[in-house]
Formats: sequence, structure tokens, C-alpha cells
Amino acid sequence: METYYLTSKCCLKHLETPCVYDVVKDELYEVDDAAFEFLKACSTGNGATGGDSGFISYCVEEGILTSTPVSIARPPVNPAPQPSLRYLELQLTAMCNLQCRHCYIGAPEQVSLPLDAVTGILTEFESMQGLRLLLTGGEPLMYPDFAELNRRLPMFAMRKVLLTNGILLNDGLLQGLNVDEIQISIDGLEPGHDAIRGPGTYKKAVMALERARHIGFDVSVATTIHSKNIGEFAAMEKMFINMDIKDWTVDVPVTMGNLLRNESLVVPPDIAGKLLSYGFGGGLHGDSSDGAWACGLHLMSVGADGGISKCLYYAGEPVGSIKDGLQTCWSRIEPLPIGRLKCDCSMRETCRGGCRYRAAALGDPLGKDLFKCHSLLY
Repeated sequence: METYYLTSKCCLKHLETPCVYDVVKDELYEVDDAAFEFLKACSTGNGATGGDSGFISYCVEEGILTSTPVSIARPPVNPAPQPSLRYLELQLTAMCNLQCRHCYIGAPEQVSLPLDAVTGILTEFESMQGLRLLLTGGEPLMYPDFAELNRRLPMFAMRKVLLTNGILLNDGLLQGLNVDEIQISIDGLEPGHDAIRGPGTYKKAVMALERARHIGFDVSVATTIHSKNIGEFAAMEKMFINMDIKDWTVDVPVTMGNLLRNESLVVPPDIAGKLLSYGFGGGLHGDSSDGAWACGLHLMSVGADGGISKCLYYAGEPVGSIKDGLQTCWSRIEPLPIGRLKCDCSMRETCRGGCRYRAAALGDPLGKDLFKCHSLLY
């Protein structure tokens, strides 16, 4: 009888339901209790025999199981808190090599998380069954201990995504980078991008994008809507599709930080909403299966100063700090029911009320995110 092993790219997670997560494909599979117990046995060095033949065939085809022995250390599988914390924004540093005109953080600061604190955060996030780690800044590649952190990243069973402006991504760094995905900010074609990030930054960012793809990384792009790039989205879409970009995230910047001094860049909801219809991919796993909750149900953020908030926009309203621990801070964030929002259209369970911080910036934390409202018209 054949013995089967959980492949090294997969890990078991007990979220709201038992799951197996393919870190490389960024795919989450829900399974029943019997299948989960079988996969637990497969995750040991001894592997497992028996099991439902149809299920095994499916798992082999999907790359979840293999008959080749796999012996690696795996994290414990514990029931996650409810709702589960799946995505963690980790702002390693507030230092940056650019001073972008739209940056919500404002001027770069010489503030970074201690390396031991970062390791503790990752350990706790893993124990809480976390799926995806978003390494951000500032510019995360300016984190003083990045080389050592990069060496430690393979210890943790989660998908690691580096969010960068791309300027520092040379071939040498890319060859040894222990992340699963690189997201590069490209805020227009050359005229639009350079208008907010500085002359020459577009060419460097696109070059970094191409280098990362050539080496074999999953590459995604983040684009913010501003007055200098509103005519460039169709061309960007064509370019990113041709480049086989994994995900293209399009968003509207909140008027805070540097944007307060550059308000001519702000685009009104009726125009920006149309542009929000661009983008593709997604990759969020089960944000709200019943559509009952507003945005951020499975997300939390850690700032470079150690403050913990429901997302980095809310860094000024922390629910605690890394001294309290992730689990304690997560318990302090109350999910927001869709029913509490002042949203009355038939699409609210699909859009989940849009961005709550944008709605608050428009005057009412429970009001409508007009940017998202306009996007639903296209």
C-alpha cells in the first residue's frame, strides 16, 4: 500500500474550518475533519497509508500529497481565534529611499522594529494559523537587519510577500531573497509614476519587475490613482497582462501624510471610482463567506514603532503594541457587521462597504465609501 506525505510547499491550517494551504500557489483548500486527520498523519516523517482513494488522487494532482518521503519540521496546528487572523501587515521600518508626493506615512523616519521582536511576531502569527505575511515599510529593503531576517524567513510556514518600490532590487539581492511574491508599486506609465515618485523611478521599478519575473518570483503590482495617471490605466492594463503579472491592485490614496501638501493629486470619487474597476487577481481567502462583515475581517497591522492597529491607515489609533502580543491585540479589534453601515444598495455584501478609513475621511466611519460606490457603476 502506497505511503503519502504532505508536500513541503503545503501546510495545515485550522481556520474557521480545517484547511490545507499551498504557500507557493497561494491556494487554500477547505477539507472535512476526516480528511484533515489523514493529512495530519501525512505531514509527519512517517507519512500515512489508506485514506479515500478519490481524495488522495485529487491531492496528488493538486501537488498537496506525494509518495516521495518528506521530512521537515512543521508548526503545530491549533484552532485559530475567531475570526481568524490570516493576513499581517508588518511595517519593518519607516525609513525610505523616496519621498513620494502621495505617501500616507509622510516623511521617512529612522524607526525600525527590533529583529528579535519581528521573530517573535512571526512565531505568534504562525501559531495563530496565519496565511500571508506582508513585509512593508517605508521601504522594507532598508530595514537594518533585513539580511538576517531574510535568512530566518524560511523557518515560518506562511506566504511571504515583499512590498517594495523596486529601486533597491538588484540581481544579487533577488537571487537570495526568501519570499514567495514581490509586489512593486507602479503608479502609472513613466509620466504619471515619476510625477509622484521622482524622475527615473519608473524605469528602475519596471526593470526590477522584469528581473524578478525572470528569476521566477510571483510578481504583483500596486497602483494608486492620482491626477497625473488617470489617462494611463488602459495602457497599464495591457502592459501588466502581457508581462504575466499575478495580481494588479488598484487603490485610491487617503488624503493624509504627504498628500495633504499635494492635494492637486487627489481625484474625486466619480472619476477615481471608474478607475477602481481596473486591476485583476485578488488572492484573498474567505474574507467573509456570508457577506456579513465589513472590510478587514482577517487583517491586522504592526507598525515600525511597535503599535498594532487594524490596518496601517489606523496606525494613529492603535489597539495595543507588540508588548501585548498579537493575540491580545487581535481580540481587541471588533469585526464590523455590514448591517451597521449606512449602505443601502444591493451590492453591499459584495463590496463590503469599501474602505472604512476612506469613509471616515469623507465624514462618517459608518457612512459610504463613495469611491467604491462609483466603482460599482462600471
